[in-house]
Amino acid sequence: MSRIRITGGEWRSRLISVPDAATEIALRPTPDRVRETLFNWLGQDLRGLSCLDLFAGSGILSFEAASRGAEPVVMIEKDRKAFAALKKSAESFDCVRLKLHCDDALKFAPTSPDDRFDLIFLDPPYGRGILEQLTPRLGLLAKPTARLYVEAEIALQTLGDFEVVRQGQAGQVFFHLLEHR
Repeated sequence: MSRIRITGGEWRSRLISVPDAATEIALRPTPDRVRETLFNWLGQDLRGLSCLDLFAGSGILSFEAASRGAEPVVMIEKDRKAFAALKKSAESFDCVRLKLHCDDALKFAPTSPDDRFDLIFLDPPYGRGILEQLTPRLGLLAKPTARLYVEAEIALQTLGDFEVVRQGQAGQVFFHLLEHR
């Protein structure tokens, strides 16, 4: 297991454990520098915002959002081993803002339209066309004023009704902040 740190908010500098790709499952936690950039774009105070992390993996984006006051922060992870590690990390925070579900991100839906989200993190496995599969479902998940954070293997301009307003690249990963057109 390796460990990564939360970069801001009330849990700043706390570490979470992440399974090593060589020994466990292949997770790609968002690097510190990229997370710092993202939360500079979003702002450091996320109180009053609901957050959905559809491919939670290590959960680092969700922990960063919750650390900055987002509530609820819903994490969806399909892989049972990754979910077990995620659950163990979340338990160390003892925080009711965090909601975890072992579920398929492509099937997850809020129970009512009022349960849609202000901020959605999308960092799916690459090379499987998952963003394209997910695009028609964004209206079920996102509030009209929602923002998306997307990591992908290619640069994006749009995703459904959302357009890129900020972007960057770290190594071979492109990261984007999108808003409704």
